[in-house]
Amino acid sequence: MTHVFVTGATGFLGSYVADILLAETDVKLFVLTRAKDQADFERKMWNSLQLHMSASKFYAALPRFEFIRGDLTEPGLGISAADRKRVVENAESVLHIAASLNRKSEKECLNHNLRGTLSVIKLAQEIDAHHGLRRFSHVSTVAVAGQRDAEVVFEDAAIDWKRNDYDPYGRTKKFCEHMVRELLPNTQKTFFRPSMVIGDSRFPETTQFDMVRAVCVLADLPVVPFSGDVREDIVNADWVGRAIATIHMKPQPAHEIYHLAAGTSSKTAGEIAGALVRSRGKRLPVFSPQLENPFGTIMNGLAASKKRNTLTMIGSLFKVFLPYITYDTVFDNSRAVAEIGVAPVPFTEYGAALYEFCKRTNFEYAYKPLPARAEAAE
Repeated sequence: MTHVFVTGATGFLGSYVADILLAETDVKLFVLTRAKDQADFERKMWNSLQLHMSASKFYAALPRFEFIRGDLTEPGLGISAADRKRVVENAESVLHIAASLNRKSEKECLNHNLRGTLSVIKLAQEIDAHHGLRRFSHVSTVAVAGQRDAEVVFEDAAIDWKRNDYDPYGRTKKFCEHMVRELLPNTQKTFFRPSMVIGDSRFPETTQFDMVRAVCVLADLPVVPFSGDVREDIVNADWVGRAIATIHMKPQPAHEIYHLAAGTSSKTAGEIAGALVRSRGKRLPVFSPQLENPFGTIMNGLAASKKRNTLTMIGSLFKVFLPYITYDTVFDNSRAVAEIGVAPVPFTEYGAALYEFCKRTNFEYAYKPLPARAEAAE
């Protein structure tokens, strides 16, 4: 049976990829995770996958997971000699999803994104030397495009080494792509660059709230401090997960780089705010572009405060995300749409249900404990 070595399968986006691989292929997954033991691994996987499946289906899928204890920041990924031998001898491809999304911390991004990706590349080199590596897929980000303003960005023109980056996340992910190209020159490679991945078009529940919170806070304001005409490249997680899993498993994808984004179909801030507030019978906020700079200054000041309360949390949120919300830049997705045969769902069609869920749960997901096998069967 075909084995795929996967990092990040217990994360939000990784859960969508794993769900598609389980449902639509027969591959087995070597899953790198920091779980302490098999029981802890099963708990982590269940927390990740309960958005997508029942407990009985989860137990049925468990034999297709092989637990590889490790950590992106440890030498050699912290994998034991026996587990490393098993992966090297059996993995036919590598799907690297895990990363630090801490956009404020140079240290976190350096250790997880740069050092971690280098360790995954070294493992891929060992697999390739042993029996050949079919593909190395790297989940990157549209943030590798750096600072932009009112643009439509295409895959092959996204990286410009003379352009400034918004944060350590975009900077390190850009160099991760460079390392993969330089150190795996003869291996088939695929680079996936998601934009703002928010919510699921099929149901309102989510386990990832950072960007959702920012969107909801802005929709709740009576005055929004930027133009209502800026486009917001928001894409649904179920489409992104399908694109990654489908293209990774294809024998010969048409391209090496794919923007997993809403692209030129992205909705404006005004359209999104309208869709969200109508669900609550509220009035559309007033958009005031002249307030953008003062608002940014206030948010940066709150983020710098040593106090920890709701205001400083909101300040930290907008210090990170405001540039991505206001730069009116979208990322052409025609390659991915053509490759998988389906387009993402506009955020205006499912955002209101997500908004209601977040308000109802106060931006928390109530994880359900994994029931015993007998209870799950019943």
